[in-house]
Order: sequence, then C-alpha cells, then structure tokens
Amino acid sequence: MEPDLFTAAAEERQEKDPAGSPLAVRMRPRTLDEVVGQQHLLKPGSPLRRLVGEGSSGPAGPSSVILWGPPGTGKTTLAYVVSKATNKRFVELSAITAGVKEVRAVIDGARRASGGYGQETVLFLDEIHRFSKAQQDSLLPAVENRWVTLIAATTENPYFSVISPLLSRSLLLTLEPLTDDDIRSLLRRALTDERGLKGSVTLPDDTAEHLLRIAGGDARRALTALEAAAGAALDKSEAEVSLATLEETVDRAAVKYDRDGDQHYDVASALIKSIRGSDVDAALHYLARMIEAGEDPRFIARRLMISASEDIGLADPNALQIAVAAAQAVAMIGFPEAALTLSHATIALALAPKSNAATTAIGAALEDVRKGLAGPVPSHLRDSHYKGAGKLGHGKGYTYPHDLPEGIAEQQYAPDALKDREYYEPTRHGAEARYADAVEWTRKHLGRKRS
Repeated sequence: MEPDLFTAAAEERQEKDPAGSPLAVRMRPRTLDEVVGQQHLLKPGSPLRRLVGEGSSGPAGPSSVILWGPPGTGKTTLAYVVSKATNKRFVELSAITAGVKEVRAVIDGARRASGGYGQETVLFLDEIHRFSKAQQDSLLPAVENRWVTLIAATTENPYFSVISPLLSRSLLLTLEPLTDDDIRSLLRRALTDERGLKGSVTLPDDTAEHLLRIAGGDARRALTALEAAAGAALDKSEAEVSLATLEETVDRAAVKYDRDGDQHYDVASALIKSIRGSDVDAALHYLARMIEAGEDPRFIARRLMISASEDIGLADPNALQIAVAAAQAVAMIGFPEAALTLSHATIALALAPKSNAATTAIGAALEDVRKGLAGPVPSHLRDSHYKGAGKLGHGKGYTYPHDLPEGIAEQQYAPDALKDREYYEPTRHGAEARYADAVEWTRKHLGRKRS
C-alpha cells in the first residue's frame, strides 16, 4: 500500500471527531489563501499556486520545489494545502523512515498512473536532508523526466544537505520565520474558529504576549501551548486563560521584559556592566533573561561586540574575535542553538582582563579634532606619487622605516599642533602589558617628549 500524507482512515476519524486531533492539526489552512505568513511565496503565478492548478495550463508544467525554513513555519502545512487543493495523485514519504526501495515504489507507481490514467503525481518528501547522497540520487530520473513533481522539505541549509543535481532540477523556496503578528493572527483564529476552540475561552493581552515568547516564531508550538492552557482553564471552569494558568501549564514563567521599553534597555545595560565588572554569573543571568524573553539574538551579539572593544580591548585581543565569531554564528543558526554561542561569548568576555584604553584613546583624539586641533599634514608625509608632487615638496625628507635596522624612523608624523599629543595610555592588564612596553619603546625611538 502506498504511503499517503493523510490516510483515508485518519481523515475519516478527524471528520467524525475533530476534537480528537491536536489543535495545530485542526487549524491547518485548507487553501493557500488561509496560510498566514510566507506571502512572498504565494503570489499569483508562484510555483505553489501552479502546483495546486492555478495557471498551470500550457506547455510549461509546475516545477519541483524544495521548501527550506525553520520548524513551525509552514512547510508541512503548505504540502497539506497542496494535497487538498490539487487533483493530482499525492504521495508522502518521510526521509526518517523511507529508503531507496520506497522511493522506487513511488516512482514506479507514478509512471503507471501517468501511462495508464494520465494522472500526475506529487511527491512530498519530508526532511530530505536525512536522505543520503545515494537516496537523493534515486529521485533524479523521476524529477528530471517529471514522472513526479517533488515537494521536499528541510530545516537544514540545502546547499549543504541536498545534492547539487537535485537542487538544479528544483526551485528553492525559502520560508521566513513567522512574525509575532503572524502568530497573533493564528491564535485569534484558533480561539474563535469552529475547528478550534469555538470561543470557549478568551486570551488576555499578557497571556497572549507570553504565548508569543514561548512560540519563538513556531506556529505549531504556539497552538500546542494554547490548547494545553485552554484545557487547563476549562477544567477549572474559567472562561479566560490567565497568565498564571499558562505558566503552570507550560512550566515556563513569564519574564518581565518589554522588548520595546525600559526593560529592554535596562537588562541589556546590566548585561554589559556585569561583563565589565567581570561578574560572569550575573552576566549569564541577564543573558538568560534576554533569551527567555525572546530578544533578537543579533541584538545581543552586537552588544557583545561593542563590549569586546569598549571594555576589554587589547587586554585580550581575542575577545573581539570571539564576539565577532559569535555574531556570525548567531546569524547562521538562530535560537535555540544560538543560546549556546551567546553563552560562550559572554563567559569569555566576562572573564577576560579588562582595559578601556582603546575607548579613551579614540575619545580623546575625537575631542581634539572637534576642537579644531588638526593642522596640515607634514609635507614629508604627503602623497608624492602623482606628477608635480615633487615640485610642491611632497615626500621630501621622508625616511622609509624599513630601511633602518630597528624598523622605526625618528621623524614627525602628527601635525604640528599635535606633535607631542599622546592618546593611547595602555594598562598592564593581561596582554596589554606587552602593548604598554611597545608604546614606551616606540615613543622613545620617535624622539617624543612626554607631555
């Protein structure tokens, strides 16, 4: 018997007893117009519209597609809608349980259906990244000859997890994380829709906001939490899902944190000041509060990069590298795994030796420039490469440091008004001690007089 995405038995049971299915299943859209989010993939003439038969007539048939996106963004939902809306034969395989044998069985069935009945086959393959190269190779003839139209879903980067020949024969459609407004719309629909909770409970604003934080852009997680909390409220004969009930149900306390208000800035400030003060435990506490409240991980990473230069600087030159690497990693992986990377960087920065010498140095230099202390560039430092520069005296008297044994030339570099100014005052904390020695030695060999 061929595997089917939604078997006849399951459909019959759901029709007879809708409440027996999870809320997330009951609230699946029935048409593409009911889909929340991903509107960039649902425009007229888009591959998904063509898959359900909208504008798919003519010599150009619908293309195979690979759906790439985080969990809960609607990959399976889109496949479900296609299965309901299309008059094509629809078959599902999961890369977790299927192998080459199952793939070949589907392809053979598709060829028979096409040759015998003129019926096209749509194959939904979930978690294609779990297929080996050989298993993915087995799909190529069917996709290339359009014996099947493939809808493949993956949470992994397909450029690393899907073989190039299959990628080149398919359209890659990237699903974006659902926004808070998208999730909020789904919750409102689930509360009132006949397939959902039928108005049996209401959802106050504070409870709804906590649900959004729990969801983290995952529609399935939001609806699962709502169903559990609504069930608990109804068991207590309450018509409102209170924040306390939601907290008890999902075992996750609501963090007092307004991403657009004072708490956002207060907690971020406390994180940075704890790092500056070398209190690693306090820093981790504030980091955890930001993560739990649903703060944008990129915002946290940006603050850590600033801290690495502002408060650590050359006392640990690796601090900035760690912070930058963390920011790059966070941009690639997102939550929940990004929490590990942010923890790694926060611990490293909090325990690093501290120096604000780089901060005060550029601050003092900027202050002088803003006061007008600049002056002309010394003539021997000016550009002497263009025609006529020599006649102007540019470059005359310049000593090339590499020609000297010690690699440093005693000559004036700063404008006259600033020739004895010293901005960088290194500490002797951590690795900056060697910079302090270097500054002392170079200033001496430059013939500087202490100001």
